[in-house]
Amino acid sequence: MSRIYPICSSSSANSIFIGTRGHGIIVDAGCSFRALKNALSLIGTKLDESGVEAVFITHEHTDHIKGIEQLIKQTKIPIFASNGTLEAMFPNGTEARVFDAEEGYHSADFEVNAFHISHDASMPVGYKIRFRDDTFGICTDTGIVTADAEKALLGCKTVLLESNYDEEMLRKNLNYPPDLKRRISGEFGHLSNAACADFALRLVKSGTRHIILGHLSRENNTPNTAKNCVEKYLSEHGFINERDYTLNIAPVTTSGEYIAV
Repeated sequence: MSRIYPICSSSSANSIFIGTRGHGIIVDAGCSFRALKNALSLIGTKLDESGVEAVFITHEHTDHIKGIEQLIKQTKIPIFASNGTLEAMFPNGTEARVFDAEEGYHSADFEVNAFHISHDASMPVGYKIRFRDDTFGICTDTGIVTADAEKALLGCKTVLLESNYDEEMLRKNLNYPPDLKRRISGEFGHLSNAACADFALRLVKSGTRHIILGHLSRENNTPNTAKNCVEKYLSEHGFINERDYTLNIAPVTTSGEYIAV
């Protein structure tokens, strides 16, 4: 049985495990090595080469790579990212086993391909993952859904999609200066609940059956706000949650629950 296991998901830390109990891959390592190790232990998976065959990085921001340094020191798990991300992560080079994700990855169980997203980082990417007979898409930290992302994600069985902020909450947030608000809502920022809902509709129409909302802002969003926005929009277009698709929220920090597909 295929599993997607959001280890952590927020503006502070992001990491996702995909595979079966005991073996799979990780997308992003934005929490500490200890947190990654403890989270995987909850599903009977070791944070070493026997449990994780590869780690795929979307971009170099801290909330996606915090655990990489210790992961490199304590394991021999290979690291994949775009060339631009690898250069940003390791400006002085590294002895770690690192590879260009844009060349694609193939193993006995997995096929992983990168696609370009729109974010203020060096060559950020999302990932389309084929695991046995299931397809997964991971798309966060993107100001818009790029044509490359849409082409990759339409038809995926399960998609973890960014639903970062509620537009009204962001507008009213007195703690955020105008420049930061413009960055978040801009083309190279993050995906709003409304934009997420719009793309979620296209996903469901294309055959996607499981949608997971991720990378929610803890200051400009709430799980209920994000979920209600997407659910209401899809309902208005004739698609009903738990009948035509399932809708979940990736937790800020896992309690050991995964989503089986």
